[in-house]
Amino acid sequence: MGPVEGAFSTCLLLELTFPGGLLIPHRLTPLGDRSNIRAMGSDDTRQHIIQVGAQLILCNGFQATGINKVLDAAQVPKGSFYYYFSSKNDFGLAVIDDYARDYDQRLDETVSNPALTPLDRIRAYLEAASQDVIDCDFSKGCLIGNLGQELATQNEAFRSKLDTVFAGWERRFADCITEGQHAGEIPTDLDAAEAASLLLSGWQGAILRAKLIRSRQPLDQFQSLLFRKILTN
Repeated sequence: MGPVEGAFSTCLLLELTFPGGLLIPHRLTPLGDRSNIRAMGSDDTRQHIIQVGAQLILCNGFQATGINKVLDAAQVPKGSFYYYFSSKNDFGLAVIDDYARDYDQRLDETVSNPALTPLDRIRAYLEAASQDVIDCDFSKGCLIGNLGQELATQNEAFRSKLDTVFAGWERRFADCITEGQHAGEIPTDLDAAEAASLLLSGWQGAILRAKLIRSRQPLDQFQSLLFRKILTN
């Protein structure tokens, strides 16, 4: 597998299936092996809880993911949860931070990849993201996008953090678009920041539509329109 393939998995951590159908990252301790969990260091235990919780939130949403459900899946005691997180909201914000950090590293593989031309970087991002939506059977989407739809009007702390994450992604795409303009690939009369915002907002909408109709058609249509009408000279 090349550096781009799988880079933007909306099933970002979904690797192994354990009893009950729960999918857990391959780097985590299998649910049946408590000895390894007990041997985890403090940082490892916190990360384990975050990663297991992220998958439950992707599958069920934040509101429907109770603390006990996370603890059962992670196989850690309730005291461990409250040692690392002051509340469920504190935990949710930590999940966002962790996902965003990982996603930023993955953006490096496409949008900021110097081995690709600027337009090819954007294509690589969208193609990898499309494949990951398909691989998840149109059931998961983007964790940040999902939480934005669920919580933006209900919790200011979540709304603010999610907006900050999206704004950071927009800057990455705006920089790529600006490079494309300097290289003569992308029209220079296009405002790079506006184009980046349109790209990400449109892509989130395409993912939502693909989930609703369980088809890749909205993803393909978005990419076709983007490169035929907006980003190409």
